[in-house]
Amino acid sequence: MKAVITVTGKDTVGIIADVAGLCAKRGANIMDITQSVLGEYFAMIMLTDIDKLNIGFSDFSDQLATLGKEKHLDIHAMHEDIFNTMHHV
Repeated sequence: MKAVITVTGKDTVGIIADVAGLCAKRGANIMDITQSVLGEYFAMIMLTDIDKLNIGFSDFSDQLATLGKEKHLDIHAMHEDIFNTMHHV
């Protein structure tokens, strides 16, 4: 299974490292990543393989959101099933 993680907020040093570190700690493998800095704002989308998560997806998503609050960022994780359902015509 896969998950899409989005990160937005004011650009600061270490955003990618912080998010990637949490993914590694929880067993999520980053398959693809795109990021951009638009003026002073940061935007990133990550595609992750979550087959080997060592916690439940809901807990993983909550931990990412908590990291976002700590770093003054908006971080959201969306399970592949929900993403596909939302974008299915």
